[in-house]
Amino acid sequence: MKESDRKALIILPVVVVIGALVAVAGSQDGAAVGGWPLFGLAVAAAFLIQWLVFIHAWKAQTEKYYDFTGALTYISITLFLVLLSPDMDARAWLLAAMVAVWAGRLGTFLFRRVSRHGKDDRFDEIKPSFVRFLNTWTVQGLWVVLTAAAAWIAITSSTRVALDWWALAGVVVWAVGFGIEVVADNQKGRFKADPANEGRFISTGLWAKSRHPNYFGEIVLWIGVLLIAVPVLQGWQWVALISPVFVALLLTKASGIPMLEKKAERKWGGQADYEAYKTNTPVLIPKLK
Repeated sequence: MKESDRKALIILPVVVVIGALVAVAGSQDGAAVGGWPLFGLAVAAAFLIQWLVFIHAWKAQTEKYYDFTGALTYISITLFLVLLSPDMDARAWLLAAMVAVWAGRLGTFLFRRVSRHGKDDRFDEIKPSFVRFLNTWTVQGLWVVLTAAAAWIAITSSTRVALDWWALAGVVVWAVGFGIEVVADNQKGRFKADPANEGRFISTGLWAKSRHPNYFGEIVLWIGVLLIAVPVLQGWQWVALISPVFVALLLTKASGIPMLEKKAERKWGGQADYEAYKTNTPVLIPKLK
């Protein structure tokens, strides 16, 4: 067995255990259905959806539906919680709408991108290995759970609090982050669609302020979600704090910025214009001037 496969076998149960621990913590003081904690059921469903789609993906050796499945998981489980959570209030509806809007927009964007390019080259070395490919889908299940934890825990919480200044602040922060992400993605999409920009890197619009403005927007919007959730969190439900922290760590330390920076370095490293761009443009937090 290859070393990469052995590592995947170790990571797989660890990922599932982390998801289970979050499920137990987030289910405290939460709603239940038939004696089963609603948040815990949501966590289990997030993993189950990935594994079911993986079966088809493995047989077809395709990653085409990977990102779309992630987005659909957010939306379907959020709808599941809305339908089964008792006494849905304005805060819960607000959080559900935010998750659905974000997931619908991002999922459509990512699915169109992979459809246009035909594949996602991140999976080229992974797909032939059953264990590693399964691992990527399992990790996506945990990614969904940890990212949506604040919203889902608040939606299923037995504590209800009327909309307040926390909610107002959260809406503003979420809107700013969402707006930045959408604008940045659209700007890059138009840039890459122009044949004149073939082989070039984008350094205009928001991309002149940050090398990864879309990721900055992503982190900010999940901070907004957490702010809205804060007033209803009780006891172990504070595990919801992991939501924006996880998103930030994922994008800045794992599969986001590090991978893209290495890829950019391979393509444009050493070019005078790219080196100047790196020197004058922050990696994540946009410069104000």
